[in-house]
Amino acid sequence: MPSAIATERLHNQQITSAGLRRPEDVVKWLGAVQAQEYEPAKWALGLRMRDGALEREVERAFEEGRILRTHVMRPTWHFVTPADIRWLTELTAPRVQRLMATYQRQLELDADLLVRATGIVERALADRRHLTRNELGERLRRKGHALNGIRLAHVAMYAELERVICSGPRRGRQFTYALLAERAPKAERVSRDEALMTLAQRYFASHGPATIRDFVWWSGLVTADAKRGLEMNKARCIEHDGQTYWTIGPRRGARRDRRVHLLPIYDEYLVAYRDREAVPHRPTLAAVRSNDPVSFRHSLVIGGQVAGTWRTTQRSSAVMMEAVALRQLTGREQRGLREAVRLYERFLCTTVEVVT
Repeated sequence: MPSAIATERLHNQQITSAGLRRPEDVVKWLGAVQAQEYEPAKWALGLRMRDGALEREVERAFEEGRILRTHVMRPTWHFVTPADIRWLTELTAPRVQRLMATYQRQLELDADLLVRATGIVERALADRRHLTRNELGERLRRKGHALNGIRLAHVAMYAELERVICSGPRRGRQFTYALLAERAPKAERVSRDEALMTLAQRYFASHGPATIRDFVWWSGLVTADAKRGLEMNKARCIEHDGQTYWTIGPRRGARRDRRVHLLPIYDEYLVAYRDREAVPHRPTLAAVRSNDPVSFRHSLVIGGQVAGTWRTTQRSSAVMMEAVALRQLTGREQRGLREAVRLYERFLCTTVEVVT
């Protein structure tokens, strides 16, 4: 049976609620959406949108800059909205920069080099230029800085955390960078307290019920900040199985009667929580053999619990999906899986052939 906590999380995360209209609505509601795997991250938005959402709608929102992709929190890639990108990065970047300093020293990237390289990158992207990472590396080499591979990636991340650059529109399948001031000209700047209050409100309204440890893990902030955010929002406390959970705001939207969900890798429903009591990440046999937790695989979720994994391969005329269940599915669950596949098929606008 699904736990009460899992049921509320599914609803608040817009997985079993009526769904939001636009990709940017989903990103704003969740606060930020983990997105280092770009194609699956688009599905993470699509499955939370109203029925009939299409992949091309999410791609268009990214191309037009209605959602942006940058390093913020922990750090990893996230989708954020243009209105939120500046205050959110200003809030979380200091801790991320301290965390990255150790790696930068190992890569011989001192503060002076990072600042000079960021200035070169900023000038290279002036006048609405959009350049790939390799093209930025070429601009840096012309100025006497031979940076490539992981060192170049760290320079780009530093420039993102300094609020200089963010994602630009894709060039074919290639990602580009653009100036943050260009892609988010109306990005808000707020006080630290207001930023902390807003981030806590977004997280506990959309991801709750959740623990303080969950918010600390997700945001990268310290425990004192998490408690301060809860206090400013007058969050509600819930005791469940000896654990203290917090939530903010009323339940949002009508409920969709679905028990079976195909969640992509790094979906917020699984990766946004430090405590695993409510939704244990049970591994498949293949995951056990590879020491790979379910949270790092596409997950088949039934009744709020991980019930297996799935993966796809592209064929000439169709997408082939292999779903591996941890147990025998009931007739109702098999019908639910077929409905979940139809939603994914509609999202991709292509045929999906399933093997379970």
